[in-house]
Amino acid sequence: MSSMNLQVNPAEEAIGDKMLSIRFLVTGDSSNGSVAAFELKVAGGSRLLAPAHSHDHYEETIYGVDGVLTWTVDGKALDVGAGEALCIPRGAVHRFDNKGVNDATVLCIVTPAAIGPDYFREIFAIFHAAAGGPPDKASMMEIMRRHGLTPAAPTPA
Repeated sequence: MSSMNLQVNPAEEAIGDKMLSIRFLVTGDSSNGSVAAFELKVAGGSRLLAPAHSHDHYEETIYGVDGVLTWTVDGKALDVGAGEALCIPRGAVHRFDNKGVNDATVLCIVTPAAIGPDYFREIFAIFHAAAGGPPDKASMMEIMRRHGLTPAAPTPA
């Protein structure tokens, strides 16, 4: 018999702001490290401020719930709408943007659960410290690397 504490939606905390928010539904702590799942809400017309990145230790599957997010994976733009899914393999450089006017919501499933709420709390602390100005890029890169994300090299303009 498992001594695991079973619960529905263990994290009710919304991490982020009105442009982008994350709410963890399943964390590695509640899944023996096998899976993490979080709801990602992105306001209409929002571009991801963090750099494109890859992760070498987990796959990330995106399931569209509402609206459309454009995911750019290894240079290819893919729209993920409600009822559609996209699996981003380990090592693939990716980012997302909401190019539409409507808000978008996706479910992100990370296998195994190599990332959790702490990453997003730390990243948003950097954005809030910037008070609307550009975030401290060096601090953001350090947080990303410490949590297993590899920032992509900037692409020449």
